[in-house]
Amino acid sequence: MRFNIIDAYTKRIIHCYFDDNKCFPSWFSSLGPLTGYKEPPSYTKFKIIDKDTGVTLWGTPDGIFVKADGSHIIVDYKTAKYTGTQDKLMPMYEVQLNAYVVIGDECGLLPVSDLALIYFEPVTDTNAVGFKGNHRDNGFAMGFSCNIHKVKLNKEMISPLLAKAKEIYELAEPPPGTDGCPDCASVNNILKLIQ
Repeated sequence: MRFNIIDAYTKRIIHCYFDDNKCFPSWFSSLGPLTGYKEPPSYTKFKIIDKDTGVTLWGTPDGIFVKADGSHIIVDYKTAKYTGTQDKLMPMYEVQLNAYVVIGDECGLLPVSDLALIYFEPVTDTNAVGFKGNHRDNGFAMGFSCNIHKVKLNKEMISPLLAKAKEIYELAEPPPGTDGCPDCASVNNILKLIQ
């Protein structure tokens, strides 16, 4: 099963909880007072062409929540162990969420006041394994614990990254790789084969 299936299920669970209870689960409390959610638009509608570079920027947020003040929180769901700021992928996630803000500015999702990663970590300890409610005739159930990691709103980071992406795209040859990078080594091996 791919994790995006779990992310889609997570979104449906949270929306269903709000629809039934007119509030969000208690484990969402660190996001502040929320009054609702918006269905995230498809990447086919949630996209822009950057005026300075001509680069198309698109994506689909996992979740958009409405705060009591009318502003929005954009979130991305992660089905993984929560590691906080030690996560090597955190810079990539920060870019991803801030790119959604840039797109949202032009697509009418205004204002965005907060960004967050919402980690759903599988609960697999001894108590969970021994809990009879997790044992089913057709398989087993697995619970998840929720950890919310706020991400700094910094949409100004996106423009220079788009300019760099365009610069790399327009190179006649790929740029030199970084020492120790396995992906760079793979690209170099492919280039050797085709030369």
